Amino acid sequence: MPLDREQILDALRQCYDPEIPINIVDLGLIYDVRNDAEGNVAVKMTLTTQGCPSALAIPDQVRTRVAAIDEVRDVKVEIVWEPPWNPSMISANGRQVLGLEA
Repeated sequence: MPLDREQILDALRQCYDPEIPINIVDLGLIYDVRNDAEGNVAVKMTLTTQGCPSALAIPDQVRTRVAAIDEVRDVKVEIVWEPPWNPSMISANGRQVLGLEA
C-alpha cells in the first residue's frame, strides 16, 4: 500500500513539545510534508522559538515517529524560521486543549 500524507500526519500527531500539552501538528509547527513513491519523506517544520530548549529533541521525535511507518525508507526534517510561528497557528483542537476557546 502506498504511503499517504495522512499516515505521516498521524505519526506527527504523536510528537509533542514537552512544555506544551498538544501535538506539534495541532500546535502549528508542521509547515509542509512531502513524500514520494520510494518511501522518502520530507518534513518542513518550525519551533515555537529559535531558543526552544527542545530544538534537538523535537526533530528527533519527528524522524523516529515517521521512520516507524513501514513504507518509509528515509526521513528528512528541515527546521525553518519563515514564516515565524505564532499562537494563531494553533489549530481549533489545540486551542480547545489549551483553554483558549470556549
